[in-house]
Amino acid sequence: MYKDKLKLAEVMNLSAFLAIKWTLLVMVGLRLLSGFIELSAAFLMLRMNSVEKAVAINAMLAIIGPTVLLLSISIGLVGMSDKLSLSKFLLIGAGVTLILLGIRK
Repeated sequence: MYKDKLKLAEVMNLSAFLAIKWTLLVMVGLRLLSGFIELSAAFLMLRMNSVEKAVAINAMLAIIGPTVLLLSISIGLVGMSDKLSLSKFLLIGAGVTLILLGIRK
């Protein structure tokens, strides 16, 4: 009887991991992809061996950072949507807006 309860608990933990953590896995995947792109760009800059080309590559990277930020925050908010009130969503949205304004200017 005890072994059956233990197996049931293990299955429930696995299903909870698969059901709840997908948002976290997607967010982590986006950050890993972003890091891979950043590292690849750094090696490409070294290979090109030109300041002008490095600046051009760096300018292209300026698009990736904010895009990954917005995507990961959006996915995280979707994952937490059942736990947050409307006022907290508005505060988070205002914070993201301020971050983007701060980056822009």
